[in-house]
Amino acid sequence: MYVLLISIVIGLFIAMLFLNIYFRVKVMKSYKVLIQNRVEFGAAHIFNDEKMAAEIYPRYPQQVKNIKTFVNHIRYSIKMATVLTTLITAFGAILMWYRHE
Repeated sequence: MYVLLISIVIGLFIAMLFLNIYFRVKVMKSYKVLIQNRVEFGAAHIFNDEKMAAEIYPRYPQQVKNIKTFVNHIRYSIKMATVLTTLITAFGAILMWYRHE
């Protein structure tokens, strides 16, 4: 059981690493397009759809698709990192518990 749990933790860590790299590449591609078109917005806009729609979309109507792509990749990356970090922490706690028995 101990070996299985260690394998799962190592596998999740590797999965998180590759997922992070994958989304970082996608985010950077979207970010590059936005920078080339001089699109500017803050972190508050990324997490607030209403604020984004009210302030940023009207200012850059030709870049709405690229902005939405960038924001979706950022949000998904954060969600996946949170889930995988939670799983790794849980399996780590289980491993610590088994180690003391």
